Amino acid sequence: MKLILISGGVRSGKSRFAEEMAQQMGEAVLYVATGVETDGEMRERIEQHRKRRPADWGLVEAPDDLSAMFTVIPGYDTVLIDCVSTYLSNRLIAAEGPAAKKETPERLLDRMDDWLDRMRSLDQTFIVVTSETGLGGVAMTPLGRRFQDLLGEANQMIARVADEVYLVVSGIPWRLKG
Repeated sequence: MKLILISGGVRSGKSRFAEEMAQQMGEAVLYVATGVETDGEMRERIEQHRKRRPADWGLVEAPDDLSAMFTVIPGYDTVLIDCVSTYLSNRLIAAEGPAAKKETPERLLDRMDDWLDRMRSLDQTFIVVTSETGLGGVAMTPLGRRFQDLLGEANQMIARVADEVYLVVSGIPWRLKG
């Protein structure tokens, strides 16, 4: 396995950079999408991503279960996951209310660790996109702070095992590792 982590702020160009990187690899690409169409604005963001992707790329929609990609992976050389921050946000929002005791940040991090272990046993190149929460202020709500803490831990976990790590700022990728 080769793991490439691409991080950056919202609208930094990280997804576009990841898509360009995957396309340059010139191999069969599987796109793992985590976005959920919750309103018109989100529908437009998802549509922009769809328009940029080559038609021959495979697609798995996995807004709440990244392990769904493992059933499809064998036919692909490169797997682009866009993005971990949206996936974790989906899981935290779903866990609000009665399910909150079952879906703790610790359990989500354990799932991320299991997911990384499964990836390590495969031959594909994985390009993982995530948002960087460490550049902004502390969130004003308990849910926002839980999200920042969880995503910060998850990003560090992925970066530790990644072969390459990039930070994208204003559309410019900076190689940090590898």
